[in-house]
Amino acid sequence: MNQSYHTLVLDEYVVEGHVPDEVIAAMLNENPAIDGISLPGMPAGSPGMGGTKSGSFTVYALGGGKTGEVYAEI
Repeated sequence: MNQSYHTLVLDEYVVEGHVPDEVIAAMLNENPAIDGISLPGMPAGSPGMGGTKSGSFTVYALGGGKTGEVYAEI
């Protein structure tokens, strides 16, 4: 099994990286046909990271034929 330090399994979804909680809540409410979401890297200002957010975060869809598609831009 492959694992990552920043992986959360929540219900039937995988959350990879420092994804903001409002994006996770939206995913759970929308119940999209994907396997999960990811915020690549460790961007400054994201949850759990120090620093100041500069610009938007791009959260990507995982699985469901949508891997690599933008899920949210916040």
